[in-house]
Amino acid sequence: MVKIYIVTTIVFHLSAGEIINLLPLPEETSTTGNIAELSHDKNLTSLEFANVLSAAVNSIAWIPQIIAKSIGYVPSLVNSNNNGEKVEQFVTEFKDSVHNEDAKLTIEGLLNKYNYACEVHKVITEDDYVLTLHRIPSNRSPVFLMHGILGSSDDFVIAGVESGLAYKLADLGYDVWMGNARGNKHSRKHALFNPTDERFWDFSWHEIGVYDLSAMIDYALNITQKSSLKYIGFSQGTTTFFVLLSERPEYNDKISVMIALSPVAYISRAKSPVIRLMSPGTTILSQFIKSLGFYEFLPDDSLVRILKLMICGTGPVGDILCSNIAFLTSGYDFAQLNVTNLPVIMGHIPAGSSIKQLAHYGQGLLTNDFAKFDYGEEDNILHYGVSTPPNYALENILVPIAIFYSDSDWLAHPSDVKRLYKRLNSVIDLYRIPFKKFNHLDYIIAKNVTYFVYNRVFRLLALN
Repeated sequence: MVKIYIVTTIVFHLSAGEIINLLPLPEETSTTGNIAELSHDKNLTSLEFANVLSAAVNSIAWIPQIIAKSIGYVPSLVNSNNNGEKVEQFVTEFKDSVHNEDAKLTIEGLLNKYNYACEVHKVITEDDYVLTLHRIPSNRSPVFLMHGILGSSDDFVIAGVESGLAYKLADLGYDVWMGNARGNKHSRKHALFNPTDERFWDFSWHEIGVYDLSAMIDYALNITQKSSLKYIGFSQGTTTFFVLLSERPEYNDKISVMIALSPVAYISRAKSPVIRLMSPGTTILSQFIKSLGFYEFLPDDSLVRILKLMICGTGPVGDILCSNIAFLTSGYDFAQLNVTNLPVIMGHIPAGSSIKQLAHYGQGLLTNDFAKFDYGEEDNILHYGVSTPPNYALENILVPIAIFYSDSDWLAHPSDVKRLYKRLNSVIDLYRIPFKKFNHLDYIIAKNVTYFVYNRVFRLLALN
């Protein structure tokens, strides 16, 4: 076991360096079996160790080339407009605020600090995951907030008391419920499996929609004794909503209105390098990662370094922003980025996800469909009764839906959003954010998010 660890460690260090680019692509035959056989030999000699290392390096030599081919062109996070003066100001503001205690406070700590009541609730799903709900209680209408990919309930408070969506809704008197999907930092328990067990991570956003969302909505309605609630989803929080209503249309009666912030269903035009990286996904890169025993998406330093060099270049701005996978996934909008609040944002995201969630999105890049997870022809027949994964039945959705989208979103491209709009039969508002650089994360962290997004959201909630 020690030998395997040493070899794996060396390989990952090599994968972050220049040497990897000098190695040829491996042949079709895998060297994984050779590595395993040699590594378990208790009498491994120096020569055999060298052979193991060589085989391991050869087995991953194709990864940087696959990365480059997969992500293709992506916008640069750091561009020529960020001149020396701006960069110096950025770094100074960041360093001045790096010790902000809010970065280390839990969501409960943040709510208590700013004098908002906070309740913590536990929900058990049909398939035995234990989920956490956070609530800012009120006697008025319940509003349910569902976070995005790599996010958590923290998404709705990290912008600060002046801009956080949960704070704003509570100030308006709403009963605010914030969900947490299985696998994020607040929902890492299961009746049978620990997060160290690969079976714990065998889920995509399909299971989050069908099992997690249904359980949390039912729980909130039971506690509040209401017949329906208002739903606000961001990013993956919209994906899971579309899954739930497509698969279990009886939930149409439990939701009075749905606000879709950066809706992600069709994803053929997504620019996100992390999602594009997973586009060969279910058959290439994700299988390689799984072969090493990684089922939770916790990108190791070598992967972050490769993406950082390709997207951010070098320099202090890139060093700060690209140290966080959330910005590599979603990009950032320099004009709307609150630099003094950046340590708080980076202290709360990413919150965790499964590789399968990202691979499921990557699948959509290849197929141009909004479909169930592709297990391969034989396993698809076992799961679905057909050789190809079925598309989600969006025609089952009857809830009034308001769609918010923007031009510079790396995940919800305007063309994909408009395609979704045409497939939905109950859209009451299609709103394009009137700021060209507005990006994916801006829906929860932009300096002027209340002006650009939330004021319209509040009007829609009041009318529905």
